[in-house]
Amino acid sequence: MHQVPLLINIAVALGYALVGGLIARRLGLPTIVGYLLAGVALGPFTPGFTGDIAAIQQLAELGVILLMFGIGLHFSLRDLWMVRDIAIPGALIQMGLATVIGCWMAVSWGWSPSAALVLGVSISVASTVVLLRGLMDLGVLETPHGRVAVGWLVLEDLATVALLVLLPAMLSTGGPAASHAAGLAIAKAVVFIALMLFLGKRVIPAMLSAIAATRSRELFVLVALAVAVGTALASAEVFGVSLALGAFVAGVVVSESPLSHQVGADLLPFREAFAVLFFVSIGMLVNPGYLWTNWPHVAAVTALIVIGKSVIAALVGFAFPYPARTALIVAAGLSQIGEFSFIVGQAGLNMGVLNETQYSLILAGAIVSITLNPWMFRLIDPIEHRLRRRQWLWSKLNRHGPEIARPEDRLAAHVVIVGCGRVGRHIAEVLGRIGVPRLVVEADAIRTKRLQQLGVPVLFGDAANSEILSHCGLQRARALVITVPDDTSALTTVTTARRLAPDLHIITRASTWEGGRYLKEATATAVVRPELEGGIEIVRRTLLGLDFSAYDVQRYTDALRREELGPPSAHGDQLLNQLAQTVGNLDLAWVAIAPGSAIAGQTLAASNMRARTGASIVAISRGQGVVSNPGPAELLTPGDRVAVLGNRLEIEQAARLLLNSTDASALQSIRD
Repeated sequence: MHQVPLLINIAVALGYALVGGLIARRLGLPTIVGYLLAGVALGPFTPGFTGDIAAIQQLAELGVILLMFGIGLHFSLRDLWMVRDIAIPGALIQMGLATVIGCWMAVSWGWSPSAALVLGVSISVASTVVLLRGLMDLGVLETPHGRVAVGWLVLEDLATVALLVLLPAMLSTGGPAASHAAGLAIAKAVVFIALMLFLGKRVIPAMLSAIAATRSRELFVLVALAVAVGTALASAEVFGVSLALGAFVAGVVVSESPLSHQVGADLLPFREAFAVLFFVSIGMLVNPGYLWTNWPHVAAVTALIVIGKSVIAALVGFAFPYPARTALIVAAGLSQIGEFSFIVGQAGLNMGVLNETQYSLILAGAIVSITLNPWMFRLIDPIEHRLRRRQWLWSKLNRHGPEIARPEDRLAAHVVIVGCGRVGRHIAEVLGRIGVPRLVVEADAIRTKRLQQLGVPVLFGDAANSEILSHCGLQRARALVITVPDDTSALTTVTTARRLAPDLHIITRASTWEGGRYLKEATATAVVRPELEGGIEIVRRTLLGLDFSAYDVQRYTDALRREELGPPSAHGDQLLNQLAQTVGNLDLAWVAIAPGSAIAGQTLAASNMRARTGASIVAISRGQGVVSNPGPAELLTPGDRVAVLGNRLEIEQAARLLLNSTDASALQSIRD
């Protein structure tokens, strides 16, 4: 079975991951849980197909590189600096206490001090991916609470990166020679980081700009991949540092480029695909039999991660000048471990400090804690409610900071706008100018920050791939407007919104005819296709330019819209035939009433225009105003300009009456 070609291993691994991810989402769990369990099913400890661990782990290394590159790409010292007063001491205290407790627990089981240290460090750090998804689902990622949690985790990530460099020296037992080698490795890492920050910061952004100037998307993607993978490999081969550290530093350097946002967007599909293989490869190392036999150890590790870390983070958070809710959100977000824990565990495995059964314990703690993490976020409101009922306790916990209201809590009778690109931005601007409350849901971090700077209420998150719609107050909203160009995302959003608010007025964009049909079937109130609307507008202007009736043209364009998203019918053809029959028969001309006209000073009824000429007066222009569809009592005064509707002969007869003239030149001007 180990001779199965690599391509088959990839296909089977991705297939297992797809099934596992779908099941996880159906159960309301993070997809990482599904990927890890897919790896367990694919591993050598379970029946059925067994994947080639060595081959998949080689691909998983690329997943590690792209994951760490992405973390470095979005690393922000500015964000960390804004919350440094709580994030730096809080993260260091929490990591230190969790590591000490983890080490003590492992030593009590008979583990070596080195193995116990690896376990403690692995337990102390949380998953960036899981934390961001949890904050996004809660709708607090771009709030002060979310910024504290992210800054806290950024500091943990930095500390873990440093530990990855120091780990060989910390675990070394080879005496002075080993210590010298470890010191040399640390010196090489420092040189590498210094070169990247001073030299790479100048070379790599300039190279990205030069490639971008070629206007080749393929070359830009290639150079972004080359920077991520090449830097990681070079750091490992030349400087002897880990691939993870090299990729992280490369991401930090690229983040200084104005093109960093595009780099992140272009590499996102690669990162997601290979990260899936990384999580599958992790799951393949889990031995369910060992976990079943040693379930007390699994329970203890899980309790330390889920409960112990949460209690430590909450107590530390309560001691700083921030609202109590901030501490509760941080505690819920850190009650899990993930990708950094796997990387630390793998480092211990590669150095021979951990064996595979001990490593399985770390993986089991990750799987269980990630599975439980959504419920930890759901406990925030009940716990806060219980604490508020005990005023003496709440006053002590919440004494340092003001309440921070969520954007949706301040809104009622508002409009929710999903996506704030060009279309969404115009809608938000118009609603703001006419005083209609609005709430924007945006998945782009840069747009979100701009909206916040403009004072527009905004929630950061993907409405189609998270629980963020539940925080938009759809039950109190007047309408939901979906402007995202992806039909699948729009369909998911419509379905979710209709479940949350059955009577909500939903307007959505559709990119294709089929997508529009599905959106109508999902009971969207109105479906708009920008390409169709552009074509209809061209048709409308063309028909109006050919002197067709504006009313008939509107009827025809409305029929086009209906038939575009519904079953074909002959109604549109009938309207088109009616339009064709009217061309050349009716015309519209504006004629000024002469002072000597026979009907000047009469009412429209007294003029008997229709009976005398066959033409109808459909509008009167008087001064700065226009009287549309004038009534029979409307007075016709000299100097008025009237719109006369009829065929050419009827209009000429009406003009003679209005002008009181048979002047050929005047009549010729009417004809023209």
